[in-house]
Amino acid sequence: MLARVFSGTIVGLEGVLIEVEVDIPQSGFPSFTIVGLPDKAVEESKERVRSAIKNTGADFPQTRITVNLAPADLPKVGPAYDLPIAIGILLASAQIKSNEDTNDSFFVGELSLDGSLRKTNGILPLTHLAKKRGFKKMFVPVENIREAAVIEGIELYAIDTLLSLIRHLLGTLPIPKAHTIEISKILKETKSDFDFSEIIGQEFAKRAMEIAAAGNHNVFLEGAPGSGKTMLARALPGILPKLTQEEALEVSKIYSITGNLRMEEGIVTSRPFRSPHHTTSRIGLIGGGSNLQPGEVSLAHRGVLFLDEFPEFPRSVIESLRQPMEDGYVHISRAKGSVTFPANFLLVAAANPCPCGFYGDSRRKCVCLQGQIVRYQKKISGPILDRIDLHVNVPVVDTQKLFSNTTKRESSKSVQDRVQNARNLQKARFDGANIFANSDMNNRQVKEYCPLSDECKKLMYAAVSAMNLSTRSFFKIIKVARTICDLEGQKDITPSAIAEAIQFRNREFGQK
Repeated sequence: MLARVFSGTIVGLEGVLIEVEVDIPQSGFPSFTIVGLPDKAVEESKERVRSAIKNTGADFPQTRITVNLAPADLPKVGPAYDLPIAIGILLASAQIKSNEDTNDSFFVGELSLDGSLRKTNGILPLTHLAKKRGFKKMFVPVENIREAAVIEGIELYAIDTLLSLIRHLLGTLPIPKAHTIEISKILKETKSDFDFSEIIGQEFAKRAMEIAAAGNHNVFLEGAPGSGKTMLARALPGILPKLTQEEALEVSKIYSITGNLRMEEGIVTSRPFRSPHHTTSRIGLIGGGSNLQPGEVSLAHRGVLFLDEFPEFPRSVIESLRQPMEDGYVHISRAKGSVTFPANFLLVAAANPCPCGFYGDSRRKCVCLQGQIVRYQKKISGPILDRIDLHVNVPVVDTQKLFSNTTKRESSKSVQDRVQNARNLQKARFDGANIFANSDMNNRQVKEYCPLSDECKKLMYAAVSAMNLSTRSFFKIIKVARTICDLEGQKDITPSAIAEAIQFRNREFGQK
């Protein structure tokens, strides 16, 4: 007897429909074969499915079993096919009958040997696929129900064991439908390790971080050890605006396929903050591998990617950031195929001016040789620096400020309110343009949304001529100026905003 059950797989971030066909003839030597380009995890599902069916109390057919995962030319990866294969075998052996619950349903889940369901990666994009393809019902492991429940328009059922699903399909003990979750009610502010009020001094750097948060601009922090670069970066999430529903779903899809979603939340509720070590490989940062998984740049999508000790990263790793910094996505091509992952992150790169960290410091003497300093600074290429919007020198805090309690410092909450208002202005400005922040604008959109007065044009002309700025730097200054005006609630770009934006591009790495 032939049975057909529907499931899915993940290619990049999108789900692809998989038809699980199970054929059990009435005669033949006992065998169990899975075809359709299965990987090792799918091949091993034969033993998991066999034991799960037996330990559930059902009969495992003692004849030839052939399972086809169609389309046959698409590689099948992971254990998520255990449940649909088991249901297909039970249907083909007539232990359960085909009905609406099987013909119009979507099954996904990994089985334990005792028949219980384990947490499975990729449930969120697969639920979105099931809804898009018109399935009425979807059966998922109970540990994945919260991430599936954020998708409306499809009936969801949380399965704890194969036995409970069999009873539901037989009609003897129906499983209640799961309630959907309204995303807007669970989104929350991003927590940070430090509050802006805890940062002593560094007003220029804190202003740069506010501008970066408001327009999603990349930042390069350069300064001596202990000047506060790491503290500034780790305080940044606290002033970022809340995730929108669209952004939350984007980020949650990435975390779902990598298995990083927390079961109690179901989706990512605040902006991600990723801080990979400088020993991270290029694949670890950009993505790839044998199964084409997202890297740190994608896990930081719509959030912050903090690269501390930036020059200590291998040069090839740093240079691999060029495309995602410019385009907001990363395209990975391998022999097994090509995938595209989103990578629209706010980069915060921190570096010392030299190996010892005290080059140009008036208090401590640099002990590095000139050749060492040059080699250290050349690890970061001009094209990478040109793609960073805000270049900030972070000086050592004056000793008197460390003991002064008279200055009232602004909290992260009050800064975040201004940032949120600026983002609201950008959302209204770019309505329908598929732009989330000022940094997302291309050159044509800069001309459309950021007209300059004659005075601003004169100032820009003088800056470009005097500083030998590239075309990319020219447009980045305008985008930063647009963000400064958004923070101040001004409709038009002002000369003072242009002048302030120019301050953040007037140095190269190591130049004082």
